[in-house]
Amino acid sequence: MNAPLNIDVVQILLHMLNLVILVGGLSLILYKPVSDFLNKRKAYYEDIEEKRKAFETEKSELEETRRKMLEDAERQAEELRKNAERDVTALTKKYADEAKAKADAVIRAAEDEADARKKYILESAQTEIGELVLSHRSFCRIRQARIRIPRCTMNF
Repeated sequence: MNAPLNIDVVQILLHMLNLVILVGGLSLILYKPVSDFLNKRKAYYEDIEEKRKAFETEKSELEETRRKMLEDAERQAEELRKNAERDVTALTKKYADEAKAKADAVIRAAEDEADARKKYILESAQTEIGELVLSHRSFCRIRQARIRIPRCTMNF
């Protein structure tokens, strides 16, 4: 079957058949495994991306939880600090009041003791003065009796 221009149709058909066999064989041998490999790889990376997104979401949730816990802890610490300050203020006032009461009691006791001593000293002084007056009068009488002075010149 020779056609003009020296083209053999059978040869063309054989070449076409070879091309179809080559394309089919290459598709089965190369394309399909490479395509499967690429699809598996794509699925693997998509799975990794989903896991990363899930991890990021979980991380965000954990950070939010941590932030809330930190805020709660700070709020509780502030409340504890305020309560401690209030307790310290109350204790300070209580101890100051107790110290003032004790000081007042000590001062009152000292004043009472001072009054008692003053009273004792005044009574002692009056008694002594009385005794001196009496002894002086006795002395004056004795002297008048000895010397015969008309009168004692000392008056109390």
